Amino acid sequence: MNPKDIPRHFRLVRAFVNHWIPVLVPAALLCAALALRITCPPALEEAQLRVFGVFQRLRPRAYQPVPVRIVDLDDETLSRLGQWPWPRTQVAKLVSRLADLGAAVVAFDIVFAEPDRTSPARILPLWPSMPEVEALRARLEALPDHDQVLAEAIGRASVVTGYFLSPQPGATQPAVKAGFAHAGDDPMDYLPRWFRSAVTDLAPIESAAAGNGSFNMVAEADGLIRRVPLLFRVEGRPDPVPSLAAEALRVAQGAAMYVVTASGASRERLFGGHTGIASVKIGAFVVPTDAQGRVWLYDTGQVPERTVPIWRLFEPDFDPASIEGHIVFVGTSAPGLKDQRATLLNPLAPGVEVHAQIAEQVLAEDFLRRPHWADIIEVLYLAGLGLLLVLLLPRLGAAWCALVALLVAAAAFGASWQAFTRARLMLDPVYPSLVALVVYMISSLITYLRTEAERRQVRHAFSRYMSPVLVERLAENPHLLKLGGEMREMTLLFADIRGFTTISEQFDAQGLTRFINRFLTPMTDIIMKHHGTIDKYMGDCIMAFWNAPLDDPRHARNGCVAALAMRDYLVEWNKQMAAEAEAAGKPHHALHVGIGLNTGNCCVGNMGSDQRFDYSVIGDDVNLASRLEGQSKVYGADIVLGPSTAEQVADHAILELDLLQVKGKTKPVRIFALLRDAAFAQQPEFQALRAKHGQLLAAYRGRQWDDALRLIEECLALDTKYTRLRALYALYRARIEAFRASPPAPEWDGVTVATSK
Repeated sequence: MNPKDIPRHFRLVRAFVNHWIPVLVPAALLCAALALRITCPPALEEAQLRVFGVFQRLRPRAYQPVPVRIVDLDDETLSRLGQWPWPRTQVAKLVSRLADLGAAVVAFDIVFAEPDRTSPARILPLWPSMPEVEALRARLEALPDHDQVLAEAIGRASVVTGYFLSPQPGATQPAVKAGFAHAGDDPMDYLPRWFRSAVTDLAPIESAAAGNGSFNMVAEADGLIRRVPLLFRVEGRPDPVPSLAAEALRVAQGAAMYVVTASGASRERLFGGHTGIASVKIGAFVVPTDAQGRVWLYDTGQVPERTVPIWRLFEPDFDPASIEGHIVFVGTSAPGLKDQRATLLNPLAPGVEVHAQIAEQVLAEDFLRRPHWADIIEVLYLAGLGLLLVLLLPRLGAAWCALVALLVAAAAFGASWQAFTRARLMLDPVYPSLVALVVYMISSLITYLRTEAERRQVRHAFSRYMSPVLVERLAENPHLLKLGGEMREMTLLFADIRGFTTISEQFDAQGLTRFINRFLTPMTDIIMKHHGTIDKYMGDCIMAFWNAPLDDPRHARNGCVAALAMRDYLVEWNKQMAAEAEAAGKPHHALHVGIGLNTGNCCVGNMGSDQRFDYSVIGDDVNLASRLEGQSKVYGADIVLGPSTAEQVADHAILELDLLQVKGKTKPVRIFALLRDAAFAQQPEFQALRAKHGQLLAAYRGRQWDDALRLIEECLALDTKYTRLRALYALYRARIEAFRASPPAPEWDGVTVATSK
């Protein structure tokens, strides 16, 4: 290759990269997002669950009166009928009472795993060996065992017993009362392999029951019960075992088996793949499930109509209609018995309420659904949406990009909400919105980086000629790079070193330059820290202004605060310079600065010629600010304010200096000394000084020379190191003595005409 062609090829490659980077990078991000969505890690699934939870809280399931009841072992029942555990004979009375009331099925969310300790055969060994006891022994041994009494009561009724599945190994297995059939894949392949044994009821009780189901519930990662299994896998068993709610529904309908539909069945084959369990048929009801055979709990929250306390069943006025023909779940809401679960709408829901709500959903056929094809729809939607954004965003500005991203997110959430409210479908709006946001951010970042590269060229070209604030503004608005200005109210500051000629004699040219730079740098930092803009440096003088090029509604106040900070900094600066001079064996001359501040309407903008211009400010008020700085040494005040500035910081510690006609002006203005901040102005000592000072000026302008001299002495008595007004009062004393010797003209109105700048 000809070496001369290298630059050309390099430019072509760079042009290609610059053109396609805004498309290739978001496209790569979209591919990664699609891969992540297909794998669906736990964090993403948890985010989906949280959004679905928000939907449920916003639109919970409306309670429908269906034949499901909870017979509750509540605190009131325990108080009336005795503490738990009850003798099994008392539980048998409860079963018989529910059967007499016409319950379709009684499902126990309780396990009777140990023999009743109150049975006669178990009490007799505890009694002492006495003739009286021996006389009763034969008769007591003839009494029926309490567990047998309960088993017989269960045998006469339609009862579903419950058991607890355990992950621990063991020999105990629950009895299964129903058969299982399946269409498609074997459902055992999709049920979690969590359980290895069970804690079951006593054999006579379990054997007498019409059904037997597990009351296990598995919380999500955040501790909430969102999905309730209808089927469980137990190690060593060829078929699933049912849940308590599923068994109650089966027995109530007199069904003999469950039919499980999984992927591979005719209705599921359209979407292909091994997507897991799709539904469980219980009698006449087909219950949609997730891939692991779980039903989404569509919570209603606590509903009083659902529950009947046990003690009410035995009251003479109890209405059998609330039990007759109902599926009855027997459980407890008593906190002391510790059967409480956290759901979306109730952090302390009784476990039995969850089983009852699942049965209600089946009977009402009111299910939340997340079909297996939901993942496919979401992936296709994400792919199409992401591709649209990748192609459109590089062609739009940042504002339009933000609008597109917001519309995409709103559309995703809106569609998801409509699917939830109208069809009970749970479609994930989070991930598409999140990907759209990230694609927008990446595209915006690329656009921003390209724009910043262009702005850096502007900054580099102008940063050595203009203030950084102005350079930033020109980078954002290149059309401002032209001659012209605008009128606006501004605050101007001039600061100059007093006695600079004497100080400069201590240094050679290089040393003087270092000294000036060392002084100007912290002064500049203070001005810029308080939102000021440096106009220019004129030797040892600084010119700055506020309220341009950026708006500053507090420009006068910020200028005054900056001036006070500059003066305070000089105190420490002089100490440091004195220490350095002493160490070097050189004399030290303390540095003092005069500052003039004025506020008024000025013209600010690019001033100069077509060939060279500068961002600056002009106007009469600029000149007045410069004159005020010059008058600071006349009046012995470090900071001198014009009238408009003083008016805007009237809460600060300020005193009127004079009614002055500055050089080059025909009209006098009131000038003021800025002494301290607003907090100092509230101190009683300064309030007293301000009052006396006002009386002094009134006496002076009224030609009351004796009163004025007396008031000068009183003001001096109130003067402190924080005000330092002795030079000012010496000036007025000298003026008064001069007027006594040569009285002013009759038309004199207290105005002083400045003879110097």
